[in-house]
Amino acid sequence: MAASLRCFLRSGKRAVLVAVRRGIHSSSPAAVQVTVRDALNQAMDEELERDERVFLLGEEVAQYDGAYKVSRGLWKKYGDKRIIDTPISEMGFAGIAVGAAMAGLRPICEFMTFNFSMQAIDQVINSAAKTYYMSAGLQPVPIVFRGPNGASAGVAAQHSQCFAAWYAHCPGLKVVSPWNSEDARGLLKAAIRDDNPVVFLENELMYGVPFEMSDESQSKDFTIPIGKAKVERQGSHVTLVSHSRFVGHCLDAAAVLAKEGVDCEVINLRTIRPMDVECIEGSVMKTNHLVTVEGGWPQFGIGAEICARIMEGPAFNFLDAPVTRVTGVDIPMPYAKILEENSLPQVKDIIFSVKKTLNV
Repeated sequence: MAASLRCFLRSGKRAVLVAVRRGIHSSSPAAVQVTVRDALNQAMDEELERDERVFLLGEEVAQYDGAYKVSRGLWKKYGDKRIIDTPISEMGFAGIAVGAAMAGLRPICEFMTFNFSMQAIDQVINSAAKTYYMSAGLQPVPIVFRGPNGASAGVAAQHSQCFAAWYAHCPGLKVVSPWNSEDARGLLKAAIRDDNPVVFLENELMYGVPFEMSDESQSKDFTIPIGKAKVERQGSHVTLVSHSRFVGHCLDAAAVLAKEGVDCEVINLRTIRPMDVECIEGSVMKTNHLVTVEGGWPQFGIGAEICARIMEGPAFNFLDAPVTRVTGVDIPMPYAKILEENSLPQVKDIIFSVKKTLNV
């Protein structure tokens, strides 16, 4: 009940945002439109069917079909043994999931939001991430921790954090952050099949957004390699690097800037750890300018890591201007709508930073 109430308090604003469906982009060639929610659901369904060791557990994932309906229909299809409702005890059910992974199963552990993963971070870091190393490679921990990450809308400071940098800091974890439906489907299937613990960072505001998916990406054998970025838009003047929802913002900014004669290349990181630095370096060597975009805080963030990698690597000598970061504001998230909007990167902020970097 408490978990239901927690979700209900946010349902009104979430429904409005989903209805608006901001930033709809498509990939080509395409056959059908699929929402990010349905892409995740399909990926879990197919992996549950493919491997009997796979199971899903978390708050309200079964009879309620998930707080965000990502697990819709799975309980009816697979039953109580494969789709398991848990009490509101993240430390408890995350620990159960890690133990199950050590015993040979392949759990998908859903956090209603990654903000609640803070209750279970000891299990994620100390139990899941470090065991393979501490056992000298004898004990793998094949587990996926998944759920919405980053800011939603109107849920204030304790429910609006981006955990990409938190988890990417820790060796032993793979950290994935999909943007569109193809990312969500291909990366989740790859994460479930991976023998390492994977932190899978979704975005609540993207669940209801439809994207066109090719026939290939709808195949049951389709996966996206973890650790490989994707160039979503080719360009020659400046490189924009982002992950999750803000990839769409970058594409929107690139479209506006193109009308002004600025040609942006947009990179969708897809994976935060391991990071595809070679993709970024190759782009920077071509464009000679770099802007990073993320919803998390600036200090020790993903953009800061990219800056360091570029400075330390061969692409540094190709830069014609300092790297610019576009990030969330360095404050706890305000509740007021106008303050919230000004605490997160907007398309206009990306455009401003690009022009500043190019000195135009």
